[in-house]
Amino acid sequence: MSGKSENDAGPAIVGDRPEDYAGDVAPQEAWRILRADPQAVLVDVRTRAEWSFVGVPDLSGAGKEPVFLEWQQFPSMAQSVDFAADLAAALGPARRDVPVFFLCRSGARSKAAAIAMSKAGFARCFNVAGGFEGDLDDGRHRGGRNGWKVADLPWVQS
Repeated sequence: MSGKSENDAGPAIVGDRPEDYAGDVAPQEAWRILRADPQAVLVDVRTRAEWSFVGVPDLSGAGKEPVFLEWQQFPSMAQSVDFAADLAAALGPARRDVPVFFLCRSGARSKAAAIAMSKAGFARCFNVAGGFEGDLDDGRHRGGRNGWKVADLPWVQS
């Protein structure tokens, strides 16, 4: 017996573990760790417009709030040049080894953010596969295939 409880277990990775970040996790797995580990963090890297009009994860059931920091700035969608420095300052040096989950609309920007923060010295950066809204379906709509909302995880809209 390893002595680890289910709550101590690291996130289950979807697919192979990449070399440049800790890997992709299903939204349900991110939520499990966020509830089980008081130090775990969710960083929503979407734009302010997306937070306002699409909704945001509600982490109140885990006793925490997401960190909101744009990876790309709306409306130009230019990458935030200070993203890594700003997030490192917001998280602080004590969180360099805690699970940090990155979330965007579909998983592309959040993966890039997880890679950037891994390069910045954060050891456990995970991408939430499918993001908040998920992949496009055959009708080119989001919100029906995968992602945080489809997993019926808590979220709110203003």
